[in-house]
Amino acid sequence: MERSTKAHLVCMAAPGQGHINSMLNLAKILHSKGFFVTFVNTEFVHRRFLKNPESLASLDGLPDFCFASIPDGMSPSNDSDEHKQDIPNLVLATKNNCSAPFLKLLSAMNDPNSGVPPVNCVISDSFASFTLDATTKLGIPNVFYCPCSVCGFMDFYYCKELMERGIIPLKSEDDLTNGYLDTVIDRRPGMIEVRMRDLTSFVRTTNREDILLNFIIDETHASHQATAIIFNSFSELESPLLDACSSMLPSVFDIGPMCLLSQYISNDSSITSFGRLNLWKEDLGCLEWLDEKEPGSVLYVNFGSMANLTSKQLLEFAWGLANSACPFLWAIRPGLVEGATTLLPQEFSEMTKGRSFITSWCPQQRVLSHAAVGGFLTHCGWNSTTESISAGVPMICWPFFGDQQINCRYICSVWGIGMEINEDVKREEVARLIEKLMRGQKGKEMKKKAMEWKEKAFEAAKPGGGSWINLERLIKEIITKE
Repeated sequence: MERSTKAHLVCMAAPGQGHINSMLNLAKILHSKGFFVTFVNTEFVHRRFLKNPESLASLDGLPDFCFASIPDGMSPSNDSDEHKQDIPNLVLATKNNCSAPFLKLLSAMNDPNSGVPPVNCVISDSFASFTLDATTKLGIPNVFYCPCSVCGFMDFYYCKELMERGIIPLKSEDDLTNGYLDTVIDRRPGMIEVRMRDLTSFVRTTNREDILLNFIIDETHASHQATAIIFNSFSELESPLLDACSSMLPSVFDIGPMCLLSQYISNDSSITSFGRLNLWKEDLGCLEWLDEKEPGSVLYVNFGSMANLTSKQLLEFAWGLANSACPFLWAIRPGLVEGATTLLPQEFSEMTKGRSFITSWCPQQRVLSHAAVGGFLTHCGWNSTTESISAGVPMICWPFFGDQQINCRYICSVWGIGMEINEDVKREEVARLIEKLMRGQKGKEMKKKAMEWKEKAFEAAKPGGGSWINLERLIKEIITKE
């Protein structure tokens, strides 16, 4: 087979729904710029995608956009409960088992008989630093793509210093409830003043050897070895943080929001022929339901692909929604409440009949951009946050995991487009905040601010905008540099 003469990018995604779709957006954008792309998943997530017919169709790829997978040490028996989220085990398996298979894959692609162009550059999820061994051995540039916020990245990065100072981990389990989490942390370069409770959820341990805490420290500090680092953000949103990053790390490029940049892919591009990779089937019926609702009247509720609620927490949210009398669209994915079969009582369904639409998964960007949606009850994952900002939709925030706590702090205290729900969620507070967001003066002020951020996001992402220019610089200065 004759090899293409296009420059070849290999995109290595970390094994999580949010990480994969964020990387896929970047890969599509780069493909539209004329690159040959190979998109690599670990076998664990690849097997799960194969179970969804929609994703299966996308995995067929295109002649110059291919999919591949590498072994991760996760046995197929781990797929038996496909909704279970064993993040520490997945992190360890990926970190310990993927380096050699990735080197083998790159070496095979570089073989003259491979049928694909030799690899010019690797784009790695910044939480897949195992790629560094292979790219160093083969002399290939390795650009890290950070799918979380810049504030989230810096929060993770500074955990090493906080551990050295003895501030983390916790001294006792009592620190979770004795007010210690309200302790104010010294202002760190580029960041606002935050409380302990605003730091990543991974610091809420008494174990210095905690898998996830040490993983985020190791992965963020591995960025020093990358050729460059890309953030899915834009300058106006996180300027002080980007400046701080640029002073510490190799070349830094903010080229977000990725969800907006991807909208400028030419309709002539073949990449528009396939969609997202989803672990769950999207319910498009919710869009028809939204079409029947008044502008700005519906609250959208989704806690993302990784959060796990208790049955009690789910019921508090449910009755808060019911008592608010507000129309709502709620995505309750499989496994959101671990081990539960019947999630919502019949009384709830009867009370909300006609003003509720409950589904398992939906096309979130299209939902948030729908005129009927006036607010978003969210876990503050970064994809969800940037999609909400890009749609001009204010938020009610209930962070759960990873960078979501610091995202929440910035959403509410810096960007002025959100209100936080107490960790110990109560239905009365849920109903009260929904009322404030959807009908109160505070909600109107946040909506105005959200629309201002939407305009700034579009200005950054459009051709000629700051993020667009940074994308062109990235291609010229890093990816295609001889």
